[in-house]
Amino acid sequence: MKLKHLFFLSVIILLVFVATWSAKKINLNPNYNVGQKLDSLHGVHVYYNGGVDHTSERNLTSDNYNLGLKYQCVEFVKRYYYEHLNHKMPDAYGHAKDFFDAAVTDGQLNKKRDLTQYSNPSLSKPLVGDLVIFSPTILNRFGHVAIISNVKDDQIEIIQQNPGPFGTSRETYTLISENGKWNINNDRIMGWLRKENK
Repeated sequence: MKLKHLFFLSVIILLVFVATWSAKKINLNPNYNVGQKLDSLHGVHVYYNGGVDHTSERNLTSDNYNLGLKYQCVEFVKRYYYEHLNHKMPDAYGHAKDFFDAAVTDGQLNKKRDLTQYSNPSLSKPLVGDLVIFSPTILNRFGHVAIISNVKDDQIEIIQQNPGPFGTSRETYTLISENGKWNINNDRIMGWLRKENK
C-alpha cells in the first residue's frame, strides 16, 4: 500500500513540475504572439513574451550595449533608460533582483547602475520614470523590474514587460506617506532607482 501511495505522489509531483515548466516556457495565451507590441511609455514599447521564462536572442544596441534577453522585464527597463533617458548602466548584465544593491543606503548612488537608489520605504517620493525592483519568489527566483508610469499622492502605476502570459502591462499599488517616508505598499518591492536630472 505504501508503494502505491508513493507512486501516486511521484506522479502528482511530476505533473505539477511539467505544468509549471510548461506555463513558464510556453505561450499559453492564444490572444498574443511573442514579440507583439502591447503598450508603451514615452515612445518605448512593451512587447509580449509568452511564458515568463521564455527567452530568445539578446538585444544589443548599435553601439553594442547589452539591453538583455528579448522580451524579459530587464530588457524593457534597460531599453527605456537607454532610449528615453540616454542612460547606459556600467554593469550591463544581471537579473532583475540584482538591480537593487542592499549595501547602498537610501538616497545614495548605486554604482553598478549609475542611478540613485531609494529603499522602500524611502524619504524620497517615487517619480515617473523610476525603475522599481521586486524581490524573488519561490516561482520566480530572478525577481522583477518595472518602470513607474504614473504617481499620485496615494498611488503609483507601473508599466512592465513579461508579467506572464495572462498578466497586464500596467498595475497600480497603494502609496503611503507615513512618518516622513514614502512606502509603496507591496512587500516584494525592495526599492527604486532614479536617473537624477532626467
